[in-house]
Parts: sequence; C-alpha cells; structure tokens
Amino acid sequence: MSPSTSPRFFTEREVARHCSKDSCWVLIGTRVYDVTAFLRMHPGGEALILRRSGKDVSREMEGPPHRHSENARRWMEQYYIGELDRDSDSDDLQTVRERRNACEQTEEKTAVVTPEVKEEEEAPHNRCSPVDLDKDLVDWRKPLAWQVGHLGEKYDAWVHQPVDRPIRLFGNPFMEASTKTSWYWVPVVWLPIVFYLSWYCYTYLAKGITRIAITSDFSVLVHKYSFLVFFLLGWFLWSFIEYCIHRFVFHMKPPAHNYYLITLHFLLHGQHHKSPFDGSRLVFPPGLASLVVGTFYTILCSLLPEIIAISVFTGGLCGYVVYDMIHYYLHYGSPKKGSYMYSLKAYHVKHHFEHQRAGFGITSKFWDRPFHTVIPDEKFES
Repeated sequence: MSPSTSPRFFTEREVARHCSKDSCWVLIGTRVYDVTAFLRMHPGGEALILRRSGKDVSREMEGPPHRHSENARRWMEQYYIGELDRDSDSDDLQTVRERRNACEQTEEKTAVVTPEVKEEEEAPHNRCSPVDLDKDLVDWRKPLAWQVGHLGEKYDAWVHQPVDRPIRLFGNPFMEASTKTSWYWVPVVWLPIVFYLSWYCYTYLAKGITRIAITSDFSVLVHKYSFLVFFLLGWFLWSFIEYCIHRFVFHMKPPAHNYYLITLHFLLHGQHHKSPFDGSRLVFPPGLASLVVGTFYTILCSLLPEIIAISVFTGGLCGYVVYDMIHYYLHYGSPKKGSYMYSLKAYHVKHHFEHQRAGFGITSKFWDRPFHTVIPDEKFES
C-alpha cells in the first residue's frame, strides 16, 4: 500500500475470520497484515502464526524469547493492508471471540466461505505491498544488474534489506533465463552422474589392481570398501568448500568505489539476499554450477591417483546436491518443530534477516564453530 494512499479499515470481525492457511491476517497494534504468503517461509513454522491469526502479535515481535530484527520488521511492512477500526462491531465482540476460538480448535484449512469473504480475499489489498517504485534506490521497472554498481557505499545496506518480490537481472531474455532454474533440475542433472561414478569407482576398485605407492619398494592395495571412505572424504571436503564459498566469495564486501565488484557480488549472491524467497534462484543452474564442479574435479585429479580422485569427487558432488536441496528446503519447507531441519531453517533465516556476517553453514553449523561465525542460539516460542 503506497504511503500516499488512504489506509483501508477493517473491523475485528473481518480480521478474525482470516484464520486459515488460505488467508491469514494478524495485527500489530491497530495495523493489519495479510501474512498468508509468509506462512511457509516463517522460520518458526506456519503453526506459530496460525495460532495467532486474527490477534495482536506485538508481544511476539518484541519477545521474549525472540525479538525480531529491524529487517524482519521492515519485511513485515510488505504485508500491511490497512488499519483496525476498533469502534465498529462493538456489539459483536462475543461473535468475534467465538470465531477466533473456532479457528484455534480446528485444523481445517478454511471455514465456510461466503461470497463476501471470497471477494475480500481476491481483492488487490490482499496481496503483499510492492516496493516503492518511486523512492527505492534502484528502478525496479528496469533490469537491476547494471544499476546496483552505481549505489556505491549505499549498496551494502540496500542489498541486506530483503524484499518479497522477484528480481529481473537482465533485459536480454536468454541471459535472464540462464540465471534461473527450478529446484528439481539439480538432482535430475547431477544424481545420475553420482550414481554412475559410484558404480564405476566401486567396480574398478573391486578388481584389486589399485595400489598406492608409499615408497619405491612398497605399496598398499586399495580395497573396494575403501570407496566409502573416499566418498565420505569428498562429502566432508565439500562441506568446507561450501562454507568458504559462502563466507569469502558470496559475502565479500565489495569496495564502495568499485562498480564491477559490486555488480559481481550482486549477481553471485547479493540478489539472493535482496529477494531471499525468489524460488527461481534458490539453487544453482546446472550450466553455471558445472564451472565449480569442473574446477573441483580438475584439482582433485592433479593431486590424487585417478580412481581415488574420482571417488572423492563423487562424494563431493553428492554433497553439493544435498546442499542445494537443503538450501531450497530451508526457504520453502515446513520442517517439524524440534527437528534438525527446524533448527537449521531458523538458523539460516536469521542469517538472512539479522546476522549477515555470520551463520555461513547451510547444511550444518560444523564449520561455523572453529571459525567463530556461529549465530547465537535463540529459541522460538512454541
């Protein structure tokens, strides 16, 4: 809703009946927010919001146990749809309470939907408010790739203020399409290679002809079951590479005066922090990922005997596939409360909204610990 537009007013009755996965509204004071689109993204799980639908969540925003960051509050404003009219329906408060209780006691998606409710849910005010096209530092009506480099010292703060809208990087349709991919292409392209190389390495080692020379007169036979050791070693190496790329490449702080490094940073990772829930850019397109995969393979083959290098590479490639799938799930999945993925989702979302200089581990927090980049633990309210 544009600041120049008069706010729309809603009665308590109207707010209270939006209490399902299909239409979920909450209040902060007298401000009304339609958070339907955010349910799956919420790091604490959609159930936490649904239990508070139609209610004031001011206390939950302030904490304890979790005080939401300034970025989270700014993000919330994208869902602002109007104001609460407390003077209306004063005689119907009991009806409102009954409606809210019904929402809390049922797990059904929606109650009886009247034509009036349906009309409200499909109205324009029910959608997330867009970026202010006239006041933002860039022109969202044009491709962003060639604009961000001009932001200079304002770039770092701007790119870490996330928005809920897709980004267009390039005007050229082919270039734009090459930066996007659906999540399922990652396993479709890479898992067959993992399976084939796993079979190849195991059957080759099973021949019993692979030996590692220790000295000119002494060598050690490599047993076929050693493949699992080399595979896990490759996976472990990938976890370190994952951390290093995320921390030192994706989160480099480009000099404010360098247009090209700012542009490069935005293309590599900045656009993901600016629009963290753009589903078309949550995994690496196979064409671009092949450059990293090829480099990893070449380095291993130059350092290790060929069959061992391929075995380690296979484990690393499998680790990469798991990494990309977990990363997508952390943004769009709804893990069960108390599970490992639940804590990892909360950890990663805090990296996006509050701790951009920490929490670089995606699949685990393992490497954050020795490098002292662990995000302080903070539990979400049940």
